[in-house]
Amino acid sequence: MLNQSARAASAAVVLLFALSGCATVALDMPKTDTFALSDTEGTALAGASQRWREGRLEDNGFYPLSKGLDAYGARLALMNAAERSIDAQYFLMKPDDAGLVFSKKLIDAADRGVRVRLLLDDIFTTVDDSAFVLMNEHPNIEVRIFNPISRRGIFAVNYVGNFKLANRRMHNKSFTVDNQVSIVGGRNIAVEYFQLDSNGEFIDFDMFCAGDIVADISESFDTYWNHMLAVPIHSLHKEVTAGQLEQLQQRVAARMAESGDSVYARSINNELLQQIVGGEISPFYASAQLIVDDPQKLLEKVSAEQKIVGAKIVDALSKAEDEIIIYTPYLIPGKQGIELLRQIVGSGVRVVIVTNSLATNNHTPVHSAYSSYRKRILEAGVELWEARADAAKIVNDDGTTALDQLTLHTKGIIIDQRRTFVGSLNLDPRSIDLNTEMGVMIDSGELGSSLAAFSLERIPKMAYQLKLDENRRLRWHATIDGRQVVETKEPQTTAWRRFTAWFLKIAPEKQL
Repeated sequence: MLNQSARAASAAVVLLFALSGCATVALDMPKTDTFALSDTEGTALAGASQRWREGRLEDNGFYPLSKGLDAYGARLALMNAAERSIDAQYFLMKPDDAGLVFSKKLIDAADRGVRVRLLLDDIFTTVDDSAFVLMNEHPNIEVRIFNPISRRGIFAVNYVGNFKLANRRMHNKSFTVDNQVSIVGGRNIAVEYFQLDSNGEFIDFDMFCAGDIVADISESFDTYWNHMLAVPIHSLHKEVTAGQLEQLQQRVAARMAESGDSVYARSINNELLQQIVGGEISPFYASAQLIVDDPQKLLEKVSAEQKIVGAKIVDALSKAEDEIIIYTPYLIPGKQGIELLRQIVGSGVRVVIVTNSLATNNHTPVHSAYSSYRKRILEAGVELWEARADAAKIVNDDGTTALDQLTLHTKGIIIDQRRTFVGSLNLDPRSIDLNTEMGVMIDSGELGSSLAAFSLERIPKMAYQLKLDENRRLRWHATIDGRQVVETKEPQTTAWRRFTAWFLKIAPEKQL
């Protein structure tokens, strides 16, 4: 027993020593503030935006990007069309085919003289720094990493040792070209978001935007880009030699020849963007408001004043008169959220919520916390649905996909079939309290009613509806292949997965 105690004490001393020596990033590294280019009225995209909104230039134009290939193809086509600038802000980027082709098209645009600014949060971005250094060597490209963890020493030690700041992340997602058109929504840059992964799919949603709202999105990008937490990549990574750069360029070229070209062809041949800018598809005309947190939120103590996006959403929900449809991958309402739902339903408003099941949730601890609220959500009068892991073949009607795993990643709210929120916000403590978020609130009866009708028709085909039986036990109801199914335990899960979810209830809810 003494030896065990001594070893435990020694381990604790070693850990404390390691934490005391953790490395941090200097946030005062020199950098030049830059801003969105305002003189882009003569670009082809400016002309396309005006033609698309012809006769309604006082309004914004919007078009939903519900299919992954449409969303990825739109980004690639916009990069091909860029003449002056590209500003991309994302929570994560992976070194897979989606990230590879995306990066290659940014470089191609820069070769034509386009200014490229790429801003990425650090924690879940898994692209090696050397690749970003390669891009940053281009005179027309600058890469900045938001709230980075030090590259010196051990990453985990640096993270834990600087937990107060490292735990606060930039979750924003926007893509703007020539300061004329933008794409905002829930997608990051990785294959699973764009129907490019044969092993599974994230059901996600973006919105194509043109009009005055784009200037607001650009202003928000500038705020984050010039913030002290946005650190130039060259300040984080040691110098790369010419030989190392050449080797990296050769590896990128080999990857492109191996699979990147096929990914590009699959995506760029998608005609949706050409139909939009060519006027074949009319926009949804609407006024809109950009809702975005201040990046200073990450440096401040959590307070009501800093929860800008969360507060705006609560206000919008509270003003609903008839119906609310909510898509959120991660749902942890807390006591205040339950009370809000109870009040809304009590006022006569129908509330429909779609979230992940245990089988589809890619963050089991989040499901563990959420599961504790399910009965209270139902007792508040909410219609609660959970995504089916095997529903991808139903969501995609062409019959060509039979994916092994579906995960809901859509973040959207439709209020009274008129106001539609599309953005990065999850309805959990991490999004509302800890991270920064953004999105657009669009005021359009035409868009809202279209999305609501689509949702109410599709939800029963891709999700279980949760109900309580006469003994207040949860039951999962679905219609599968024309047959009524009632499950009595977490559907499509193993006993081990259910045990893991139960055990992870110990995770602190405020961090999820």
